[in-house]
Amino acid sequence: MDNSFMARAIQLSIENVRSGRGGPFGTVVVKDGAIISEATNQVTATNDPTAHAEVLAIRNACKKLGVFDLQGCEIYTSCEPCPMCLGAIYWARLTRVYFANTAADASKVGFDDSAIYREIAQPHAKRQIPMIQMMRKEALAAFREWQDKPNKIGY
Repeated sequence: MDNSFMARAIQLSIENVRSGRGGPFGTVVVKDGAIISEATNQVTATNDPTAHAEVLAIRNACKKLGVFDLQGCEIYTSCEPCPMCLGAIYWARLTRVYFANTAADASKVGFDDSAIYREIAQPHAKRQIPMIQMMRKEALAAFREWQDKPNKIGY
């Protein structure tokens, strides 16, 4: 845990608001005591709802290191990660997450993820955006191909 890394994530979040480029979120990825990637929320600047600071910082870190697995790296983020970012953090296998603002703090200023968490717990057909399964038998062919592929790179 290093206050300077969190201070940088917070500074990025403030600068992002002041610049008008995006929301109040900043993130740094750290490896071996050095920042290897930093990013800010770019949702409105890029018209990309997935352009959250954590996701962008993870993408940048992976590109810089030439890997898809960030084990041994830590992430410092100015706010508790949303469900999408939390998923990205787990897929990237970051070693530790440090966050400043809480999800409740974010909710108070208009960034409320509670509906997403409630939706995840609902059966597929009862979600606000219904999820309808189809063509499973045909789609399983790709999984069989993957399972049988001798030179696959697992992740």
